[in-house]
Amino acid sequence: MAKQSIFGRISQLVRANINALLDEAEDPEKMLDQMVRDYTNSIADAEAAIAETIGNLRLLEDDHKEDVRAADEWGQKALAASRKADEFRTAGNTVDADKFDNLAKVALSRQISAENEARSAEPQLAAQTEVVDKLKSGLNGMKEKLVQLQNKRSELVARSKTAAAQQQVHDAVKSIDILDPTSDLGRFEDKIRREEAKVRGQAELAASTLDAQFNELDDLGELTEVDARLAALKAGGAQGAIGG
Repeated sequence: MAKQSIFGRISQLVRANINALLDEAEDPEKMLDQMVRDYTNSIADAEAAIAETIGNLRLLEDDHKEDVRAADEWGQKALAASRKADEFRTAGNTVDADKFDNLAKVALSRQISAENEARSAEPQLAAQTEVVDKLKSGLNGMKEKLVQLQNKRSELVARSKTAAAQQQVHDAVKSIDILDPTSDLGRFEDKIRREEAKVRGQAELAASTLDAQFNELDDLGELTEVDARLAALKAGGAQGAIGG
């Protein structure tokens, strides 16, 4: 129960901290560093709890040793009192013999009580020793996982930085594509072509107007010549009339 309660409480704390970090994760490096700190603190909490459990086990061991020692001492006292009683009984002193036999019985009673105490503590000692061994093993496992977490943290931070650098390169390339001046050349060229066409249209219009002006001059020339010939005809006709 002690093992389950200690590591159960710590595992719940660790899971709660990790869930909180994941919910608020913005900077992967900071999140991983906090995870390492939280797990390190959890190991410290586990060490303190396990140290207390080991201390309780050592107290039980001390009490057991004291009961075993007391049982041995009372056994020795019972033996000494019994031998003393035998000596008095051999000497014919039954009063003192009975007195020391009674003392031997008291010593044996206390020996039995101490033995019972020691015997009743042995299952608890065995169970507590097993718990402590498992706690120590669990603590060593936590420390190994901390090393794995620290190594994984370094790997993930490196991968995160690489991904961020690649994203920066991608964004830079994307911005270069957006700002690429050659992408606007087609629009500029189309604008220039329209201006050139406009100039050609103006030139063509100007040329057609000039042709019309020359045509008017030609027409005027023809009319002038007609008038001149008509005048000549008139003049020639008049001369003929006079001469006749």
